[in-house]
Amino acid sequence: MNYKWNYKPPTPETTEAAQALAEAVNVSPVLCRMLIDRGITTPSAVRSFFRPQLQELYDPFLMKDMDRAVERLNEAMGNRERIMVYGDYDVDGCTAVALVYRFLQQYYSNIEYYIPDRYDEGYGVSLAGIDYAADNGVKLIIVLDCGIKAVDEITYAKSKGIDFIICDHHVPDDELPPAVAILNAKRKDATYPYKDLSGCGVGFKFMQAFAISNGIAFSTLIPLLDLTAVSIASDIVPIMGENRILAYHGLRQINNNPSVGLKAVIDVCGLTGKDITMSDIIFKIGPRINASGRIQNGKESVNLLVEHNYDRALEKAKLINQYNEERKELDKRMTEEASALVEGLPEMGEKSAIVIYNEDWHKGVIGIVASRLTEVYFRPAVVLTRTGDTVTGSARSVSGFDVYKAIESCRDLLENFGGHTYAAGLSLNVNNVDKFRERFEKYVEENIEPEQTDANLTIDAVITFRDITPKFCSDLKKMRPFGPDNQKPLFCSRQVYDYGTSKVVGREQEHIKMELVDNNSNHVMNGIAFGQSSQVRLIKTKRSFEIVYSIEDNTHKRGEIQLQIEDIRPTE
Repeated sequence: MNYKWNYKPPTPETTEAAQALAEAVNVSPVLCRMLIDRGITTPSAVRSFFRPQLQELYDPFLMKDMDRAVERLNEAMGNRERIMVYGDYDVDGCTAVALVYRFLQQYYSNIEYYIPDRYDEGYGVSLAGIDYAADNGVKLIIVLDCGIKAVDEITYAKSKGIDFIICDHHVPDDELPPAVAILNAKRKDATYPYKDLSGCGVGFKFMQAFAISNGIAFSTLIPLLDLTAVSIASDIVPIMGENRILAYHGLRQINNNPSVGLKAVIDVCGLTGKDITMSDIIFKIGPRINASGRIQNGKESVNLLVEHNYDRALEKAKLINQYNEERKELDKRMTEEASALVEGLPEMGEKSAIVIYNEDWHKGVIGIVASRLTEVYFRPAVVLTRTGDTVTGSARSVSGFDVYKAIESCRDLLENFGGHTYAAGLSLNVNNVDKFRERFEKYVEENIEPEQTDANLTIDAVITFRDITPKFCSDLKKMRPFGPDNQKPLFCSRQVYDYGTSKVVGREQEHIKMELVDNNSNHVMNGIAFGQSSQVRLIKTKRSFEIVYSIEDNTHKRGEIQLQIEDIRPTE
């Protein structure tokens, strides 16, 4: 991979501010510069960032319609009405449904949950789901992680005497559905101070407000924070502000006392006894919870997440693990087919976007394939497949480009669409595929910046190995959890040499296990360069080179750190 290295040296003003902050909080000036870049500029802000407090969560009643939502829920429970908790079939939707159902079930028994079938009902609120609710005497539906565009469906539900409370975080249209309450901080008339909650996060705020209104201690909500952290990591929402507080304490819950269902998933993933991070959720826990909705029905994941008996939970976790294995096989085959299609596109090197279509592809995996294409080609990607006369698509984006707006620009060609900046879904008539491709590609070409389609590494700081002290590493860990808006820092070190013991490793000899020194330190640093065995000749020349890396815990040697090397190039 030919990465472009981006590094913006600090200004004298930033250096001076970082030095003053470092003296006030006893943290390296290097890390203080990174904190300042993230808007953390005062000693009190640093303390809050390093140790987020649950007391700093916003009052949930600041959210527009929260009072109406709580009033309607209390009324339903007081009248013994049947309540349905309804959600999307992805990780965010399943965790949100599990969270709200588990919390309310402690106080109310006339309640059930529902996840639409991806293949029979499609995304969001379905007419089939409403008919099921009506047939079973449901009077109130709490819908999570979808519903913000379900104008016709919720109008239909009203005609059947069913009220809706919407808890969503996707971008609304100008016309809002006729729900009793719409909890969404992205509303144009929103009053809530934080805009980037996950769908499960909105559900958590609703339950927080319900607890306040009924004199229920906040401590009863803390066991649900593990689900909230899983949703935040998996849905790739910003990890700053309120999300940082929820993710920080959610990770503590996962590591110290996870719910029975999540404990079973952790055990099946092989994460037992390990310090679970956001990356573990993104790459191991999340895909398994997602797999049932992709291969069978997302309700199986909710069944697991609300389970109280560990043995039963473990059986369910093993089942969704099997679904995940099926998903991986599909993913591999479809990604290979998609890559072959992309390589065959005329003038691919000139295109700013990728839109590909295969009517035989599995609907449940197209989002993953779109993600793979953006990672390889550094272009916004839309992957389309077909069911009957309807074509369904998933879109993923590159850093800094709003793919939702690109899809919205084609709305007259679409039957439905929704999502947010980096991920969106859409459906359209099969006859509109070529028009959509042409319009989407044109919008991206006119609006994307050239650097957004480059393979970039953004370097946070240039340091020497002498800077990497135990205190430095300890303070760096306090910046976790990492994610959007608080990316894991990348460092650059120059004038680096092979210590003489670096070697190629891996089943196919594709990685380099490295031992390095630099001009400023006699200390030998261990490192791993995944998939970069072609660079071994460079590092064995006894000449100096430069590296970009993150600093990680060594999973094979407890208490040690290693450099995860992203790129290597000769010293300029």
